[in-house]
Amino acid sequence: MSPEHYSLFVPRTGYSSSVLSFELFLCAILFVAVFAFWLAPGGLAWALSKARLQRQSKTAIPGPSGLPLLGLVFAFTGSLTHRVLAKLAESLKAVPLMAFSIGFTRFVISSHPETAKDILNSSAFADRPVKESAYELLFHRAMGFAPYGEYWRNLRRISATHLFSPKRISGFGDFRQKIGLGMVGKIKDLMVRNGEVEIKRVLHFGSLNNVMMSVFGRSFDFGENSSDVDGSELEGLVSEGYELLGIFNWSDHFPLLGWLDLQGVRKRCRELVAKVNVFVEKIIEDHRMKRVKSGDVEDESPGDFVDVLLDLEKENRLSDSDMIAVLWEMIFRGTDTVAILLEWILARMVLHPDIQAKAQSEIQSVVGSTRKVSDSDLPQLPYLQAIVKETLRMHPPGPLLSWARLAIHDTQVGEHFIPAGTTAMVNMWAITHDERVWSEPNEFKPERFMEGDVTILGSDLRLAPFGSGRRVCPGKAMGLATVQLWLAQLLQSFKWVASDNGVDLSECLKLSLEMKRPLVCKAVARV
Repeated sequence: MSPEHYSLFVPRTGYSSSVLSFELFLCAILFVAVFAFWLAPGGLAWALSKARLQRQSKTAIPGPSGLPLLGLVFAFTGSLTHRVLAKLAESLKAVPLMAFSIGFTRFVISSHPETAKDILNSSAFADRPVKESAYELLFHRAMGFAPYGEYWRNLRRISATHLFSPKRISGFGDFRQKIGLGMVGKIKDLMVRNGEVEIKRVLHFGSLNNVMMSVFGRSFDFGENSSDVDGSELEGLVSEGYELLGIFNWSDHFPLLGWLDLQGVRKRCRELVAKVNVFVEKIIEDHRMKRVKSGDVEDESPGDFVDVLLDLEKENRLSDSDMIAVLWEMIFRGTDTVAILLEWILARMVLHPDIQAKAQSEIQSVVGSTRKVSDSDLPQLPYLQAIVKETLRMHPPGPLLSWARLAIHDTQVGEHFIPAGTTAMVNMWAITHDERVWSEPNEFKPERFMEGDVTILGSDLRLAPFGSGRRVCPGKAMGLATVQLWLAQLLQSFKWVASDNGVDLSECLKLSLEMKRPLVCKAVARV
């Protein structure tokens, strides 16, 4: 090989080192630029809209940048998300409004009553972000997740006029009372057998049966020793759906992961929906057959939700698939929320025997010793109602109001510009534990609700556990009536005492805010 040819393979040291230095310099600049991009207030998703935001608003929304690309993802994979977000908002002086990102999803969250009202009562936030599990479980065709529009407005009319009307709530009063008395009997049996009771399971099965009667018009036998095949199947379907809705799904925030279904959420949802369709379609057909046999003769019973949907006028009538979605969602909205809230209340009764005794004295003065408490007694039990309100304040079942809102167009919240497509949340737990909003917020004091008229149905954002505005929970009145009656029955029947292991108030946020360790206590019979 000639010297000329050989020289082609000899590295030119000076030239190579200069190129390498330049490449390293470019990499360093790129790294700094990308890192600075990720460090923008609110994180990656907000940084992607930075130029537009600067044109619309001079004031950036304060917020953590989170981890590069991931944002605050790990705050949502833990069990105390509401507390983490409350602490971040306080430390960043972002209580009124805080921006953050999870992957490519842009969020704002309010921890203050005024900005919470701006979000929940604004037509700009009339939609909900539909996560994959909710979509696959058909909830985009039900009240909770249906897109804002004529179909959703029709569902809201049906809910207000038919499903949750005062007449219908009152019509189910006798059945609520019957279920409550059944739980009292179950608790007595467990006390005889075990000397203590894990109250969550009793409340869960009672609440599930209450919803089944309201929705399907029949009761089921639930539990480990049940011989009711339909009841066992239904309990499994509800438990699976509840778990799927509570899972943090990475695909919701990282679109490129969607087709992979790494967590198996889509597969599990589709398998569940196939079973749900068969189960609910059979119940709908049974109702239709019953109508044919009776010649559509109306009886005096209030009818269940299936009857209501079948009775709708032609212009409002739903398809069978939409009926299944609506009925299925009703089951999720009404089952565990009631049971979880009652478990928190009873835990507080065990820890505060003076408050428990005061409530029992109130029931005694109104009801006496010769009859059982009923719905008609509840308006005369203000202290019992105050206990329910105080528990909702300290342990809101939906501390982040369960399901978020979605900005359907550009809007303002206070002085801040919010682009369309932003997910908005309210940290109700932070509001109800803020000493600037509530005096002694960490003390359990039902008396605070005896002194002033604080409504909890959505108009007062200091305590709005059922949400507010267009997307307020449609079943709030029925849920409250159920909780108040069952609490009155349980307090009239038992004195609630701690077991040997005491009471642990540790929290665990799944779909709802649950007790991390189920309440095990003693129920000493009173009557």
